Amino acid sequence: MDKLPLTSKDVLAEKIARIREEFPEVFSEGKIDFERLKMAIGEFVDNGRERYGLTWAGKSEAIRNIQTPSVGTLLPVPEESVNFETSENLIIEGDNLEVLKLLQKSYHGQIKMIYIDPPYNTGNEFIYPDNFREGLEDYLRYSGQVDSDGIKLSTNTETDGRFHSKWLNMMYPRLFLARNLLKDDGVIFVSIDDHEVKNLRCLMDEIFGEENFFASFSWQSRQSVQNDTDMSVSHEYIVGYAKRRRHEHRRLKESNQSVWWDIPEFAALPLPLDPERFSNPDNDPRGPWKADPLMPRMYDQISPMRLRTRTQERSIGQAGRCWRTDEESYKKLLSDNRIVFGTTGQSRPQLKVFYHEKKDFGSVATTWLSGDTVGTATHGTRELQGLFDGQSPFDTVKPTALIKFLCQIATRQDDIVLDFFAGSGTTYHAVLAQNLDDGANRKFIMVQLPETTENESFPRISDITTERMRRAIQVLSQSSVRGDAENLELGFRLFRLSSSNFKTWESESTLTPGELAQQLRLFADNLLAGRSQQDILYEIVLKSGLPLTASIAHIQVGEQSVFSISDGALLICLEDIISENTLRNIVGMSPRSVVCLDTAFHGNDNLKTNTKLLMESHDIEFHTV
Repeated sequence: MDKLPLTSKDVLAEKIARIREEFPEVFSEGKIDFERLKMAIGEFVDNGRERYGLTWAGKSEAIRNIQTPSVGTLLPVPEESVNFETSENLIIEGDNLEVLKLLQKSYHGQIKMIYIDPPYNTGNEFIYPDNFREGLEDYLRYSGQVDSDGIKLSTNTETDGRFHSKWLNMMYPRLFLARNLLKDDGVIFVSIDDHEVKNLRCLMDEIFGEENFFASFSWQSRQSVQNDTDMSVSHEYIVGYAKRRRHEHRRLKESNQSVWWDIPEFAALPLPLDPERFSNPDNDPRGPWKADPLMPRMYDQISPMRLRTRTQERSIGQAGRCWRTDEESYKKLLSDNRIVFGTTGQSRPQLKVFYHEKKDFGSVATTWLSGDTVGTATHGTRELQGLFDGQSPFDTVKPTALIKFLCQIATRQDDIVLDFFAGSGTTYHAVLAQNLDDGANRKFIMVQLPETTENESFPRISDITTERMRRAIQVLSQSSVRGDAENLELGFRLFRLSSSNFKTWESESTLTPGELAQQLRLFADNLLAGRSQQDILYEIVLKSGLPLTASIAHIQVGEQSVFSISDGALLICLEDIISENTLRNIVGMSPRSVVCLDTAFHGNDNLKTNTKLLMESHDIEFHTV
């Protein structure tokens, strides 16, 4: 029982545990009795065979894929990183489904904003294993880490009878796992076009809840007209869902008292106010202003100009509208030169709103994203060309201004942004650029499959991702937009998905007695050959539920080396033999948890048992690997 679990978080087991906690009466011999469960939840059971929902071929398999934990790990690649030791930004090379599973422990409920630009399913854009049940082994074969025999990868074509189903099977588990990573007030944005937007909405309604949909942005992706078709499509969509959109309350039973608290919910932040929308045509000493409607309904007001011309026509409000002020307040505003009647003096009254009064409140975002405001696909391509000496090594590039807009309405000072379809890396470029603009310290996690390309300079898409990051850092570090640009956190830690550093025990039921004996001999030392101490260290950190950016200090405990993680919260000893003196000193440091190699006890079960009991007596969680 002291073994550290070397798999990713078991999503299904946690759900069952929550059901057991809330409905213990529905369990019989360790299994859920569905009839008892139906009785327990009463009227909320729908026994009808026909109901609204989205279904497709392979959906049950996609759900089972979520429930299969990953046995992989993320290997650090400091030599290809920038400021590896200090950076809190991550780029992960690997299959995003496996990576999302591995992030479940460390980043559950930690991500403020997710933006993804997945394949649009136009006929040939995403690869998948023909056996569909993709997993770590499939990825390792595809990425060349093991023999590629036995797996065939192809594109999803429109002639395939399960064209939409394969796209949904690819998206469902990824979106499901992504939701787990969001904070309670987190939000996800998904770029899509007309091919799958209807299915995406239905899919996200199921995973996030239709009550948590908050916006479908129309983005003007192109400004030129396409003349070789009967209809020039100039837009794409960005669909936005919150982790929680409605206020909820939960009850906590504590000392027979019912305590209520609010769970945070997503609310879009205002955008910076554009000073260009304000002017000062009358040289008002209070500075630039703009006219806001002051629609009358409660009473009529004759404009000063009309009084002067003895015109008795009155300024009447539209039906259903009302004054923003009472009559007395209106008169004060009028005398204070806060009311204008248009450029001719003949229009309905409007209120002067000064820039200095409104700038702290910002402006409300709209769902129409003009190419003039947030850029088009052409702008995105030109940005990439600017970084890669006039060449664009990646197609369909989003402009950084588009992602900066999403960061502005969804993130704050120290929030984490995740993109698990990183592509060329627009998202991290935009996050760093936005940090430079507003002085925030947003962090990012980018995930990209090492999909092969036809570019000799960048044979894999993940090569483009990391190289863009290096070049963007170089450009941004030289920026003079902010005087303290040198204090901006510019760097990233690169990790690469691979198999665990520890040998995986195969089920005994599948082995012959001879094979079982051979496996026991191999597992006398359960570490894979060729893996470094740093590789092992980061796997333990990840699977202990700590972030990959946790602080790591190399300290001496007596005569042996120990790694102190997160200021001593976790202590890891990777010595081949651990001494009793080291163990006693570790206990005296009062960490929350301790991990060491199982082989470090060299078969001394008494020492291991006594160590576990000693740790438990000091409320220290103890594991071996």
